[in-house]
Amino acid sequence: MTERAPSPWWLSDRFLRQRLGRLRLSVLRPETLPRVRTAVVTDSACGLPPEWLAAAEAEPWFEVVPLSVMAGDEIHLDGPEAEAALGIALAAGRPVKTSRPAPGVFERTYRRLEAAGFEAVVSVHLSGALSGTADAARLAAERVGVPVEVLDTRTAGMAQGFAVQAAFLAASTGQDAGAVLAAARETLDGAEVRFFLPSLDQLRRGGRIGAAASWVGTVLSIRPLLAVQDGRIVPLERIRTSARALPRLRELSAADARKRVDPRLAVHYFGNRGEAEALARELVETLGAEPEALVKGTDVVVTPLPAVLAAHTGLGVLAIVVTGRTRDAATAPAD
Repeated sequence: MTERAPSPWWLSDRFLRQRLGRLRLSVLRPETLPRVRTAVVTDSACGLPPEWLAAAEAEPWFEVVPLSVMAGDEIHLDGPEAEAALGIALAAGRPVKTSRPAPGVFERTYRRLEAAGFEAVVSVHLSGALSGTADAARLAAERVGVPVEVLDTRTAGMAQGFAVQAAFLAASTGQDAGAVLAAARETLDGAEVRFFLPSLDQLRRGGRIGAAASWVGTVLSIRPLLAVQDGRIVPLERIRTSARALPRLRELSAADARKRVDPRLAVHYFGNRGEAEALARELVETLGAEPEALVKGTDVVVTPLPAVLAAHTGLGVLAIVVTGRTRDAATAPAD
Protein backbone atom coordinates (compact mmCIF):
# COMPACT_ATOMS: atom_id res chain seq x y z
CA MET A 1 0.00 0.00 0.00
CA THR A 2 1.35 3.43 -0.95
CA GLU A 3 2.09 5.64 2.04
CA ARG A 4 0.14 8.91 1.92
CA ALA A 5 2.31 12.01 1.67
CA PRO A 6 2.03 14.42 4.62
CA SER A 7 -0.14 17.49 4.13
CA PRO A 8 1.77 20.68 3.27
CA TRP A 9 2.14 23.29 6.02
CA TRP A 10 -0.48 25.57 4.54
CA LEU A 11 -3.12 22.85 4.99
CA SER A 12 -2.00 21.79 8.46
CA ASP A 13 -4.37 22.00 11.42
CA ARG A 14 -2.01 24.42 13.13
CA PHE A 15 -2.00 26.76 10.14
CA LEU A 16 -5.77 26.57 9.76
CA ARG A 17 -6.30 27.32 13.45
CA GLN A 18 -3.88 30.22 13.54
CA ARG A 19 -4.63 31.85 10.20
CA LEU A 20 -8.06 30.83 9.04
CA GLY A 21 -9.94 30.67 12.33
CA ARG A 22 -12.82 28.21 12.06
CA LEU A 23 -12.22 27.51 8.38
CA ARG A 24 -11.84 23.87 7.42
CA LEU A 25 -11.67 23.27 3.70
CA SER A 26 -14.43 20.83 2.81
CA VAL A 27 -11.94 18.47 1.21
CA LEU A 28 -10.46 18.03 4.68
CA ARG A 29 -13.39 18.44 7.10
CA PRO A 30 -16.64 17.98 5.14
CA GLU A 31 -18.62 17.05 8.26
CA THR A 32 -17.79 20.25 10.16
CA LEU A 33 -18.60 22.93 7.59
CA PRO A 34 -21.88 24.85 7.70
CA ARG A 35 -23.78 25.19 4.46
CA VAL A 36 -22.06 27.77 2.28
CA ARG A 37 -24.61 30.26 0.96
CA THR A 38 -22.37 32.87 -0.68
CA ALA A 39 -19.89 32.14 -3.45
CA VAL A 40 -16.70 34.18 -3.88
CA VAL A 41 -15.21 35.18 -7.23
CA THR A 42 -12.02 37.11 -7.87
CA ASP A 43 -9.56 37.70 -10.71
CA SER A 44 -5.98 36.63 -11.25
CA ALA A 45 -4.54 40.01 -10.22
CA CYS A 46 -5.12 38.99 -6.59
CA GLY A 47 -1.57 37.60 -6.38
CA LEU A 48 -2.41 34.84 -3.90
CA PRO A 49 0.16 32.08 -3.41
CA PRO A 50 -0.36 29.22 -5.88
CA GLU A 51 -0.65 26.70 -3.02
CA TRP A 52 -3.46 28.63 -1.37
CA LEU A 53 -5.29 29.06 -4.66
CA ALA A 54 -5.02 25.37 -5.48
CA ALA A 55 -6.68 24.46 -2.19
CA ALA A 56 -9.33 27.19 -2.43
CA GLU A 57 -10.25 26.38 -6.02
CA ALA A 58 -11.10 22.84 -4.93
CA GLU A 59 -14.17 24.39 -3.33
CA PRO A 60 -17.27 24.66 -5.57
CA TRP A 61 -18.01 28.12 -4.23
CA PHE A 62 -14.73 29.82 -5.12
CA GLU A 63 -13.52 30.80 -8.60
CA VAL A 64 -10.70 32.87 -10.06
CA VAL A 65 -11.32 34.49 -13.45
CA PRO A 66 -8.01 34.95 -15.29
CA LEU A 67 -6.98 38.09 -17.13
CA SER A 68 -5.03 37.72 -20.37
CA VAL A 69 -1.43 38.54 -21.22
CA MET A 70 -0.11 38.95 -24.76
CA ALA A 71 3.62 38.24 -24.83
CA GLY A 72 4.96 38.83 -28.30
CA ASP A 73 2.39 37.25 -30.66
CA GLU A 74 1.00 34.77 -28.14
CA ILE A 75 -1.96 35.24 -25.81
CA HIS A 76 -1.95 33.44 -22.46
CA LEU A 77 -4.41 33.31 -19.59
CA ASP A 78 -2.79 34.60 -16.43
CA GLY A 79 -0.99 31.80 -14.61
CA PRO A 80 2.32 29.90 -14.63
CA GLU A 81 2.40 29.60 -18.43
CA ALA A 82 1.80 33.34 -18.82
CA GLU A 83 4.50 34.09 -16.25
CA ALA A 84 7.06 32.04 -18.17
CA ALA A 85 6.15 33.55 -21.54
CA LEU A 86 6.11 37.05 -20.10
CA GLY A 87 9.54 36.66 -18.51
CA ILE A 88 11.01 35.63 -21.86
CA ALA A 89 9.27 38.47 -23.71
CA LEU A 90 10.39 41.10 -21.21
CA ALA A 91 13.98 39.88 -21.25
CA ALA A 92 13.96 39.99 -25.06
CA GLY A 93 12.38 43.45 -25.16
CA ARG A 94 9.30 42.22 -27.03
CA PRO A 95 6.00 44.10 -26.63
CA VAL A 96 3.53 42.85 -24.02
CA LYS A 97 -0.11 43.74 -23.46
CA THR A 98 -2.86 42.77 -21.05
CA SER A 99 -6.63 42.58 -21.33
CA ARG A 100 -9.57 42.19 -18.98
CA PRO A 101 -11.92 39.20 -19.08
CA ALA A 102 -14.97 39.68 -21.30
CA PRO A 103 -18.27 40.23 -19.45
CA GLY A 104 -19.43 36.89 -20.89
CA VAL A 105 -16.71 35.07 -18.93
CA PHE A 106 -18.04 36.51 -15.69
CA GLU A 107 -21.62 35.81 -16.76
CA ARG A 108 -20.86 32.13 -17.31
CA THR A 109 -19.08 31.98 -13.96
CA TYR A 110 -21.99 33.56 -12.10
CA ARG A 111 -24.51 31.31 -13.87
CA ARG A 112 -22.57 28.20 -12.86
CA LEU A 113 -22.64 29.33 -9.24
CA GLU A 114 -26.33 30.17 -9.49
CA ALA A 115 -27.07 26.74 -10.96
CA ALA A 116 -25.10 25.16 -8.10
CA GLY A 117 -27.59 26.67 -5.66
CA PHE A 118 -25.65 29.53 -4.07
CA GLU A 119 -27.82 32.37 -2.85
CA ALA A 120 -25.43 35.21 -3.74
CA VAL A 121 -21.97 36.00 -5.12
CA VAL A 122 -19.34 38.43 -3.84
CA SER A 123 -16.94 39.32 -6.65
CA VAL A 124 -13.67 40.95 -5.52
CA HIS A 125 -11.57 42.68 -8.19
CA LEU A 126 -8.53 44.61 -9.29
CA SER A 127 -8.67 48.41 -9.13
CA GLY A 128 -10.97 49.91 -11.72
CA ALA A 129 -8.42 52.69 -12.25
CA LEU A 130 -5.94 50.09 -13.55
CA SER A 131 -8.27 47.73 -15.42
CA GLY A 132 -11.81 47.35 -16.71
CA THR A 133 -12.20 44.04 -14.90
CA ALA A 134 -14.65 45.31 -12.27
CA ASP A 135 -16.73 46.99 -15.00
CA ALA A 136 -16.91 43.69 -16.89
CA ALA A 137 -18.05 41.98 -13.70
CA ARG A 138 -20.76 44.61 -13.16
CA LEU A 139 -22.08 44.18 -16.70
CA ALA A 140 -22.28 40.44 -16.16
CA ALA A 141 -23.97 40.87 -12.78
CA GLU A 142 -26.88 42.65 -14.48
CA ARG A 143 -27.52 39.64 -16.72
CA VAL A 144 -27.88 36.91 -14.12
CA GLY A 145 -30.56 35.98 -11.64
CA VAL A 146 -28.34 35.46 -8.60
CA PRO A 147 -27.49 38.68 -6.66
CA VAL A 148 -23.86 39.67 -7.29
CA GLU A 149 -21.97 42.21 -5.17
CA VAL A 150 -19.01 43.55 -7.18
CA LEU A 151 -16.22 45.05 -5.08
CA ASP A 152 -13.63 47.28 -6.75
CA THR A 153 -10.78 46.92 -4.27
CA ARG A 154 -8.98 50.05 -5.56
CA THR A 155 -5.77 48.08 -5.25
CA ALA A 156 -3.97 45.01 -6.62
CA GLY A 157 -1.79 42.04 -5.74
CA MET A 158 -1.94 40.69 -2.20
CA ALA A 159 -3.75 43.79 -0.94
CA GLN A 160 -6.59 42.44 -3.05
CA GLY A 161 -5.58 38.89 -2.16
CA PHE A 162 -5.89 39.41 1.60
CA ALA A 163 -9.42 40.76 0.99
CA VAL A 164 -10.21 37.65 -1.04
CA GLN A 165 -8.97 35.45 1.80
CA ALA A 166 -11.17 37.33 4.26
CA ALA A 167 -14.20 36.89 1.99
CA PHE A 168 -13.34 33.20 1.54
CA LEU A 169 -13.20 32.67 5.30
CA ALA A 170 -16.47 34.49 5.91
CA ALA A 171 -18.22 32.55 3.15
CA SER A 172 -16.88 29.23 4.43
CA THR A 173 -18.57 29.79 7.78
CA GLY A 174 -21.98 30.18 6.15
CA GLN A 175 -22.26 33.96 6.32
CA ASP A 176 -24.50 35.90 3.96
CA ALA A 177 -23.34 38.20 1.16
CA GLY A 178 -23.43 41.32 3.33
CA ALA A 179 -21.10 39.80 5.92
CA VAL A 180 -18.76 38.36 3.26
CA LEU A 181 -18.56 41.75 1.54
CA ALA A 182 -17.94 43.50 4.87
CA ALA A 183 -15.09 41.13 5.70
CA ALA A 184 -13.37 41.95 2.42
CA ARG A 185 -13.88 45.70 2.86
CA GLU A 186 -12.52 45.65 6.39
CA THR A 187 -9.31 44.02 5.17
CA LEU A 188 -8.95 46.63 2.42
CA ASP A 189 -9.31 49.55 4.82
CA GLY A 190 -5.89 51.18 5.00
CA ALA A 191 -4.14 48.52 2.89
CA GLU A 192 -0.85 49.76 1.44
CA VAL A 193 1.14 48.58 -1.58
CA ARG A 194 4.63 50.03 -2.01
CA PHE A 195 7.07 48.87 -4.65
CA PHE A 196 10.46 49.32 -6.21
CA LEU A 197 11.13 49.23 -9.95
CA PRO A 198 14.57 49.11 -11.54
CA SER A 199 13.08 51.24 -14.33
CA LEU A 200 9.87 53.12 -15.13
CA ASP A 201 10.11 52.17 -18.79
CA GLN A 202 7.63 49.28 -18.71
CA LEU A 203 5.09 51.37 -16.80
CA ARG A 204 5.47 54.09 -19.42
CA ARG A 205 4.93 51.63 -22.27
CA GLY A 206 1.79 50.27 -20.64
CA GLY A 207 0.32 53.68 -19.93
CA ARG A 208 0.03 53.00 -16.19
CA ILE A 209 2.60 55.54 -15.07
CA GLY A 210 0.06 58.16 -13.96
CA ALA A 211 1.43 60.77 -11.58
CA ALA A 212 4.95 59.40 -11.98
CA ALA A 213 5.06 60.58 -15.61
CA SER A 214 7.26 63.53 -14.67
CA TRP A 215 9.96 61.04 -13.66
CA VAL A 216 10.30 59.50 -17.11
CA GLY A 217 12.87 62.05 -18.23
CA THR A 218 15.21 60.90 -15.49
CA VAL A 219 14.32 57.21 -15.66
CA LEU A 220 17.95 56.20 -16.17
CA SER A 221 19.22 58.14 -13.19
CA ILE A 222 16.70 57.18 -10.48
CA ARG A 223 15.42 54.06 -8.78
CA PRO A 224 11.80 54.94 -8.01
CA LEU A 225 9.65 53.89 -5.09
CA LEU A 226 5.97 53.92 -5.97
CA ALA A 227 2.66 53.01 -4.35
CA VAL A 228 -0.91 52.14 -5.20
CA GLN A 229 -3.14 54.80 -3.69
CA ASP A 230 -6.85 55.22 -4.34
CA GLY A 231 -6.50 52.66 -7.08
CA ARG A 232 -3.74 54.39 -9.04
CA ILE A 233 0.04 54.15 -9.21
CA VAL A 234 1.64 57.19 -7.61
CA PRO A 235 5.27 58.18 -6.95
CA LEU A 236 6.64 58.05 -3.40
CA GLU A 237 10.34 58.85 -3.52
CA ARG A 238 13.20 59.19 -5.99
CA ILE A 239 16.26 57.25 -4.90
CA ARG A 240 19.55 57.13 -6.76
CA THR A 241 20.64 53.53 -6.18
CA SER A 242 19.05 50.13 -5.62
CA ALA A 243 21.24 49.73 -2.55
CA ARG A 244 19.34 52.61 -0.96
CA ALA A 245 15.94 51.90 -2.45
CA LEU A 246 15.30 48.51 -0.89
CA PRO A 247 16.22 49.48 2.68
CA ARG A 248 13.95 52.49 2.29
CA LEU A 249 11.12 50.30 1.02
CA ARG A 250 11.60 48.01 4.03
CA GLU A 251 11.77 50.97 6.40
CA LEU A 252 8.50 52.48 5.15
CA SER A 253 6.70 49.15 5.28
CA ALA A 254 7.99 48.27 8.77
CA ALA A 255 6.88 51.67 10.06
CA ASP A 256 3.44 51.01 8.59
CA ALA A 257 3.23 47.55 10.17
CA ARG A 258 4.09 49.00 13.59
CA LYS A 259 0.94 51.12 13.42
CA ARG A 260 -1.30 48.06 13.06
CA VAL A 261 -2.73 45.72 15.67
CA ASP A 262 -2.72 42.59 13.53
CA PRO A 263 -0.67 43.35 10.41
CA ARG A 264 -0.52 41.02 7.45
CA LEU A 265 2.40 41.34 5.08
CA ALA A 266 3.38 40.04 1.67
CA VAL A 267 6.31 40.47 -0.70
CA HIS A 268 5.83 40.26 -4.47
CA TYR A 269 8.51 39.74 -7.10
CA PHE A 270 8.90 38.89 -10.76
CA GLY A 271 12.01 37.15 -11.99
CA ASN A 272 13.92 37.74 -8.75
CA ARG A 273 12.63 35.34 -6.10
CA GLY A 274 15.92 35.31 -4.20
CA GLU A 275 15.79 39.06 -3.68
CA ALA A 276 12.18 38.79 -2.52
CA GLU A 277 13.01 36.09 0.02
CA ALA A 278 15.90 38.17 1.33
CA LEU A 279 13.66 41.23 1.60
CA ALA A 280 11.06 39.22 3.51
CA ARG A 281 13.68 37.90 5.95
CA GLU A 282 14.99 41.42 6.53
CA LEU A 283 11.46 42.69 7.10
CA VAL A 284 10.81 39.98 9.69
CA GLU A 285 14.14 40.74 11.37
CA THR A 286 13.33 44.46 11.45
CA LEU A 287 10.03 43.77 13.19
CA GLY A 288 11.36 40.89 15.28
CA ALA A 289 12.87 43.27 17.81
CA GLU A 290 9.38 44.63 18.45
CA PRO A 291 7.18 41.65 19.34
CA GLU A 292 4.13 43.83 19.79
CA ALA A 293 4.31 44.79 16.12
CA LEU A 294 3.35 41.35 14.84
CA VAL A 295 1.05 38.63 16.05
CA LYS A 296 3.11 35.72 17.33
CA GLY A 297 3.78 33.33 14.49
CA THR A 298 2.97 35.82 11.74
CA ASP A 299 5.28 35.65 8.77
CA VAL A 300 5.57 37.38 5.41
CA VAL A 301 3.92 35.78 2.40
CA VAL A 302 6.32 35.65 -0.56
CA THR A 303 4.53 35.16 -3.85
CA PRO A 304 5.08 36.08 -7.52
CA LEU A 305 3.48 39.20 -8.89
CA PRO A 306 0.75 38.02 -11.27
CA ALA A 307 1.77 38.18 -14.92
CA VAL A 308 -1.02 40.64 -15.67
CA LEU A 309 0.60 43.11 -13.25
CA ALA A 310 4.22 42.23 -14.02
CA ALA A 311 3.53 43.04 -17.67
CA HIS A 312 3.35 46.67 -16.56
CA THR A 313 6.08 46.71 -13.92
CA GLY A 314 8.71 44.67 -15.79
CA LEU A 315 11.38 42.35 -14.45
CA GLY A 316 12.97 42.95 -11.08
CA VAL A 317 9.98 44.47 -9.31
CA LEU A 318 9.81 44.12 -5.52
CA ALA A 319 6.62 45.07 -3.69
CA ILE A 320 5.59 44.98 -0.04
CA VAL A 321 1.93 44.81 0.93
CA VAL A 322 0.84 45.77 4.44
CA THR A 323 -2.71 45.52 5.70
CA GLY A 324 -4.54 45.16 9.02
CA ARG A 325 -6.35 47.43 11.45
CA THR A 326 -4.50 50.52 12.58
CA ARG A 327 -4.12 50.98 16.30
CA ASP A 328 -6.23 54.15 16.26
CA ALA A 329 -9.08 52.37 14.45
CA ALA A 330 -8.88 49.40 16.79
CA THR A 331 -9.22 51.55 19.91
CA ALA A 332 -11.86 53.93 18.55
CA PRO A 333 -15.21 53.72 20.40
CA ALA A 334 -18.06 52.07 18.53
CA ASP A 335 -20.86 54.30 17.25
